[in-house]
Amino acid sequence: MELAAAFPPAERERWRELLKGVLRKSGAATDETSLDAVEELLTGQSYDGVPIAPLYTADEAPASRPFPAYLRDGARDDTLAGWDVRQRHADPRPEVTGPAILADLESGATSVWLTVGTAGIPVPLLGKVLEGVLTDLAPVVIDAGPQTRQAAEAFLKIAVPGTLGNLGADPLGLAARTGFLVPTPVDLARQVVADHPGIRTFTVDGTVYHDAGGSDAQELGAALAAAVAYLRELTEAGLSADEAAGQLEFRYAANADQFATIAKLRAARRLWARVAEVSTISDPSCRIHAVTSSAMMTRRDPWVNMLRTTIACFAAGVGGADSVTVQPFDARLGLPDGFSRRIARNTQTLLLEEASLARVVDPAGGSWYVERLTEELARSAWAFFVEIERSGGLAAALQNGLIETAVADTWSLRRKDLARRKAPLTGVSEFPNLAETLPIRDTAPEALSGGLPAVHYDLDYEDLRAWADEQPERPQVYLATLGPVAVHTARASFAANLLQAGGFATVTGTPEDFPGGFAAVICSSDKLYAEGAADAAATLKAKGAGTVWLAGKGGFDGVDGNLFAGCNAVEILNAFKAAVPTSKEAQ
Repeated sequence: MELAAAFPPAERERWRELLKGVLRKSGAATDETSLDAVEELLTGQSYDGVPIAPLYTADEAPASRPFPAYLRDGARDDTLAGWDVRQRHADPRPEVTGPAILADLESGATSVWLTVGTAGIPVPLLGKVLEGVLTDLAPVVIDAGPQTRQAAEAFLKIAVPGTLGNLGADPLGLAARTGFLVPTPVDLARQVVADHPGIRTFTVDGTVYHDAGGSDAQELGAALAAAVAYLRELTEAGLSADEAAGQLEFRYAANADQFATIAKLRAARRLWARVAEVSTISDPSCRIHAVTSSAMMTRRDPWVNMLRTTIACFAAGVGGADSVTVQPFDARLGLPDGFSRRIARNTQTLLLEEASLARVVDPAGGSWYVERLTEELARSAWAFFVEIERSGGLAAALQNGLIETAVADTWSLRRKDLARRKAPLTGVSEFPNLAETLPIRDTAPEALSGGLPAVHYDLDYEDLRAWADEQPERPQVYLATLGPVAVHTARASFAANLLQAGGFATVTGTPEDFPGGFAAVICSSDKLYAEGAADAAATLKAKGAGTVWLAGKGGFDGVDGNLFAGCNAVEILNAFKAAVPTSKEAQ
């Protein structure tokens, strides 16, 4: 059967011609614009420089690769069993964490991830919080940072035969997070290989680079460099290449850009397969733990985080993650409660059981877009890995500033997109809710820091909102409308949405009704601006407006600035912050 056989064949040139017609109407193209240029007008670019085209066909698909079925970029060898649902716990109170762990395991979670040490559960209490956990059935993953050895020794003392898990050693990741490099515990790995075949010693954590604002290729390349460094040290210490590789588990961030996340996890498998090939490792597969991004989580309107993590979890599953951790929606507010942990668990259960997401091997395989994105991302990540290796390895790259500079450059680009709302944050930069009451949560232990920064995409907006909330009364901006409602509503709504993203309340009325004391934004159509913007600005300033802006483009007498789609919202909001008095001062 030939699909779409009853329809005439689609031709790319015809599609381009139709596209040109649409862009010509919008003014983005002219009669002289070539068809190649028309397509380039809609081609974007990732933070790794990978082009994102508007259309992908079989011509863009990379050449097929001679991998066996179980090594397909997004495939797990236990697909029908689904991925491992891994729940994280960091509450230092054993009387809270112990029952919470058991509740998770009884209600859908299949493994636990414990933050141990100064940033979480005290090492001496590790055994207490794991009371009742069958560690030979439910893997336990430890993240103890500088106290990894102590936590590992405490865990191994209570390990029963057949215990599963990961001791979480990651000295290079710790150096990236804190600035301090500790020795690689190769003796611990030898002990695990000899006595605990179900346990891995190392977690190659790429999320530290993602959390610092890095790109997908930077996260992949740095993680690969760390894995290779551990591989070298372990084989030099006497382990075989296969034994050394079996001690590693990778951890990557999954965010709400679903196609980028799918491609990243698929690329990660291809990158490791290449390392395995040149290292004579017999099993070129790798184990991947995907964690929903911390950087994308917001403090404001935290309920939207449920949607972000659902998309990220979907992408992680499609991308072939072996284990997935969905962060609770209230993670930015403190320690999650039972409700938020249940939602995090059930997000995965729904995708596994109701959506049957794990019942297909590599569901993204064959998508020309995903295949091409995987190919380009793998090449970009490999280039960054090679750059790190040439600088002397990851430890040297962390010390000489290569990693810090690369990640900072990417964060600067992303931050500009966030400021211009090119990368919108629902509930923060778009459609904020100034009347919301945030859930109250217990304070979480302070996270490790001192190395690469841990950024959040809502950083600049959160600073503005926090400032506005601290004022005796919420700062206000007057929306001075011209003409009938049908004429000014669109721009008044746009201006209100932008201003509220910075914590400003808005009051709407005519220039003549302006009470004075606030800044003002004129809102109407281009036609009415030409007829009366200058007069409206004069009226507003005569009534005491310290600054007058206009919603839309165009310069008029008395107008101090413009709000328009694509403007730098953060810069504008900071300008209002400096110029707008609080309502109490206005009185």
